[in-house]
Amino acid sequence: MAKRENYISWDEYFMGVALLSGKSSKDPSTQVGACIVNQQNKIVGVGYNGLPIGLSDDEYPWVKQGDFLDTKYPYVCHAELNAILNSITGLHGCRIYVALFPCNECTKAIIQSGIKEVVYLSDKYAGQDIFIASKKMLDSAGVAYRKVVVSNTHIELSIREEDV
Repeated sequence: MAKRENYISWDEYFMGVALLSGKSSKDPSTQVGACIVNQQNKIVGVGYNGLPIGLSDDEYPWVKQGDFLDTKYPYVCHAELNAILNSITGLHGCRIYVALFPCNECTKAIIQSGIKEVVYLSDKYAGQDIFIASKKMLDSAGVAYRKVVVSNTHIELSIREEDV
């Protein structure tokens, strides 16, 4: 008997894990997940956008607009940073799978941690300065980045635009 056909690729699998991780976010408007994988295709870290450990999800704001201190932005850790901080081993040479192309702050952490490839699903903010800066830094540091390619017609990897 031959092996089964139409199984999902490693990229599809790990992006699925990243998307599933994002579903843990308490943020009502943005659910982003990340999954870090070593060179042996073992998951070594996962994360989602949320508050730092020990902060109550009920005591901090989740809104996107208003006075800075009354929004989520000064308090929420992005999925990429959480995945790096939650990692169980060194990250040199690893890949990170992210639903949304990383911002400049997460890119700094990605580079510093030794991750060598970013695989993303959406680059919807590509024209904004912080994402242009991200690509400039990734290029300078020799960190590869690419959009995930879904080859299996039996799987759909997607994020709702309103979720990111």
